[in-house]
Amino acid sequence: MNHQSLSNFIWSVADLLRGDYKQSEYGRVILPFTVLRRLDCVLAPTKDAVLKEAEAGRPDPFLIRAAGMQFFNRSPLDLAKLIGDQDNIGTNLLSYIQGFSAEVRDIFEQFEFAAQIDRLAKNGLLYQVTERFARIDLHPNRVDNAQMGLAFEELIRKFAEISNETAGEHFTPREVIRLMVNLLFVEDDEVLTKPSVVRSIYDPTAGTGGMLSIAEEYLREHNPTAQLTMWGQELNPESYAICKADMLIKGQDITKIVQGNTLSDDGHPAARFDYMLSNPPFGVEWKKVQKEVQDEHQRQGHAGRFGPGLPRVSDGSLLFLMHLLSKMRPWTEGGCRFGIVLNGSPLFTGGAGSGESEIRRYVLENDLVEAIIALPTDMFYNTGIATYVWILSNKKPQARTGKVQLIDASSFWQKMRKSLGSKRKEMGEAHIEDVTRLFGSFVEAQLATLIDASGKEVSRQIVIAGEAAPQAPEGGKVKLAPLSRIFPTQAFGYRTITVERPLRDEAGKVVLGLKGKAKGKMQPDSALRDTENVPLSEDVEAYFAREVKPHAPDAWIDETKTKVGYEIPFNRHFYVFEPPRPLSEIDAELAGVTARIQAMLEELAA
Repeated sequence: MNHQSLSNFIWSVADLLRGDYKQSEYGRVILPFTVLRRLDCVLAPTKDAVLKEAEAGRPDPFLIRAAGMQFFNRSPLDLAKLIGDQDNIGTNLLSYIQGFSAEVRDIFEQFEFAAQIDRLAKNGLLYQVTERFARIDLHPNRVDNAQMGLAFEELIRKFAEISNETAGEHFTPREVIRLMVNLLFVEDDEVLTKPSVVRSIYDPTAGTGGMLSIAEEYLREHNPTAQLTMWGQELNPESYAICKADMLIKGQDITKIVQGNTLSDDGHPAARFDYMLSNPPFGVEWKKVQKEVQDEHQRQGHAGRFGPGLPRVSDGSLLFLMHLLSKMRPWTEGGCRFGIVLNGSPLFTGGAGSGESEIRRYVLENDLVEAIIALPTDMFYNTGIATYVWILSNKKPQARTGKVQLIDASSFWQKMRKSLGSKRKEMGEAHIEDVTRLFGSFVEAQLATLIDASGKEVSRQIVIAGEAAPQAPEGGKVKLAPLSRIFPTQAFGYRTITVERPLRDEAGKVVLGLKGKAKGKMQPDSALRDTENVPLSEDVEAYFAREVKPHAPDAWIDETKTKVGYEIPFNRHFYVFEPPRPLSEIDAELAGVTARIQAMLEELAA
């Protein structure tokens, strides 16, 4: 049974729920029942051995050993026995769930499954739903972990799509994850080819586990013997339950998936990872955890997670970035690469000396940023804003050392057949391959758009630096736009200098200081004070002499106020100036429109 037919069968349970449940509520029943049936089948072969140990009063480790799994169920019941006693199915089902080991019980508690059992019973549906699931064989001999995982992911995706109001919070579009996973692994030949290699991956905002699952799927495609141990943390109880259940179905150690707020309560404080992925909430304030975060910043500094600085309270995205930095496996132990999805503000918000600027300064001066990729707008379920994938690494290849690659993939999309919330666009396989190739080959490139004589776009072509641009169609033209650009890290740094002008009295004379260090010195006029941003690559004095002195000969720099800042003006580096149309062309068009309007008016008058 393939995962599609399996998920279709499970989805058919929705027919039973229709009318008594809203569409957006189907997942609250179907997902936990799917998990329950899978576990029921997985534990069936060792059921008698576990019961024997339980009846002898053995502690949990003995039951785990007897089950041959990382979990067990000490109840004599199973789904087959439950449907044999229709009158007591509610009580018996709750008793059966209580028989699971603590980690599994936690999944059903987070699903609030007891409340759903009660609701199904009141609506007269509990027996029918239980009987429907008892009918399907989900034993690993029939449905292996990979197939079961894909089926479960398919169900998660469907429920996310029909519940658009929350989908974006807990569900990242599959093609975005696929792109990020490609970028993570593209430079790691060893993990893609070495037999039985073991790597760890972590998601601090795990949601329903999609990023972890697709990373494992990718690795299995390229290296079937590779093993990826998955770690995660999730705040939302239902998403946490789904993620944990998904990991359980795939045979992962579910103790590595924890619940809680990653920023205030790190669930894996001592762990370091080979790879990490994250799609933290965009533009969400962190006021609820402000005290804990500020305490860690002040008390631990760079020994903690938030040493570089703190962003403004209105947007906590960069806190997650710093959290990931603290989880990187040291380069002496193999290093780490991670990808994080952020909105536009972390690129440029905050002037020199601000928390955001200091965080950017830290990652750039420590040469941790490999690339930033602009995604198309309208890619996510709950927002249409511009988004960017940041790839950071402490094991940069030599060619990338001291450099940052910017890729503008904002035009790499195709229209969806049906919009899902704010999501109207998707990246196709060809788009993902193009971006992956640009990143992997680490080259500058342009996008050539061929336009025919009528002004219609004919085709697009990526032109690598040094290659000749394609020829324009007859009577048409070729539009070239930057696609991939490479900069030294210091290109994003600047010094903010404070330019002072002398204070003058009513007679126009310069006011001098009378006391202390200011005695005999020109006093600055705060009303005339200004600041200038000078690129790090440029000498401050030369810039001052060229840009300021000709306009204000009496100005000077107050060096005590100079600050170093960093920003990444992404759009500026990809801006292409389009000259306005000739005036004669505009006049001709206006004349034509005027003539048409005049003709219409004459027809009406007639």
